[in-house]
Amino acid sequence: MPDITPFRALGATTMLAPVPAVLVSCRGTQPPYDRDNLITVAWAGTVCSDPPMLSISVRKSRFSHAQLMQSGCFYVNLVSQELCRATDFCGVRSGRDVDKFAACGLTPVRLDALPETPAVAQAPICLACRVHSVQELGSHDLFLARILQVYVQERLFGEKGEIVMERARLCAYSHGEYRALGRMLGFFGYSVASPEALARRMPPRPRNGR
Repeated sequence: MPDITPFRALGATTMLAPVPAVLVSCRGTQPPYDRDNLITVAWAGTVCSDPPMLSISVRKSRFSHAQLMQSGCFYVNLVSQELCRATDFCGVRSGRDVDKFAACGLTPVRLDALPETPAVAQAPICLACRVHSVQELGSHDLFLARILQVYVQERLFGEKGEIVMERARLCAYSHGEYRALGRMLGFFGYSVASPEALARRMPPRPRNGR
């Protein structure tokens, strides 16, 4: 048997990493929650492709929790490297006390899919979501939502109409740290792709081989 690096047990904890760092924008319908707000969510993920659905998890104590319960809708705004600092700020300050859009110099914008709720104009990609159901889990409530529309900034499109994700300069969250996404290592199905497909879609490897 070959030597295997031993593991150390840490107990049951939230160690899944990396995960997307996203800015969720929302607005309640009743005072004092009827104002534009932002919350940083690291626990977000795709849960279904047909119909397209995702989930976010939010503590009951958060100001945005009441807003989400009232309105039943929100935008998931993907985070670029340029938005990283604002994203961190929105995760450590409460909408009860701070106008986060103003404090971070961000612009709320109304889009057709959910005009009652703001999206972030500076975000490279925004997903309009309608709450399908809410599940109480413990420390957090899970908001399961249908994706109604996806908005992508024009600058992300290539000459052939394809989305060039590198232009979004997305960030991820890994064990308490924000990380810039690095170079592409592969694409879905690359392990069984033809040599022609690999040559067409894979970027050239750096000279140092890393």
